[in-house]
Amino acid sequence: MKATLEAINQMQADGVIGKYAIGGAVGATLYLEPAATLDIDIFVVLPTAPGTSLLTLTPLYDYLKARGWTVRDEHVVIGDWPVQFLPPSNDLEQEAVAASVDTTVEGITTWVMSAEHLVAIALRTGRSKDHIRILQFIEQDAVDRGKLHDVLARHGLVAKWKQFENKYLEGTHE
Repeated sequence: MKATLEAINQMQADGVIGKYAIGGAVGATLYLEPAATLDIDIFVVLPTAPGTSLLTLTPLYDYLKARGWTVRDEHVVIGDWPVQFLPPSNDLEQEAVAASVDTTVEGITTWVMSAEHLVAIALRTGRSKDHIRILQFIEQDAVDRGKLHDVLARHGLVAKWKQFENKYLEGTHE
């Protein structure tokens, strides 16, 4: 993962991308026991062209291809990892990137979404694997319930959390 993170940090230093945060399963792995995953989800703020508000991944892909990285479907293989670059698509994801925490992975400084934001995004997404990940955060006491409630409240997810608690955490919630 070291070569992947070095390349992403270099992209940021070169102005190809703005602030970024690791999300998804790899982001969760920094708080939980490792889980199998096929790629790294990088939520990234992309610079916009002057005079337009349209986002494009073309400069990002051009930059990476010029350095020998391979584009495969929606991923770019950087080092040994397929990486998916995802512009934040809603306020929750934007906040998650802005509030990301720095950490060190294999000697490289990188940014990862907070545990509370990862749980809120998983709750919003709502797939079975997301529910399993949320349960892992709760069972491993890897999330601050007060901070989580604040994130959920800001993003209109309290009712959805109550449904989740009733279904999966009966008798374990505060």
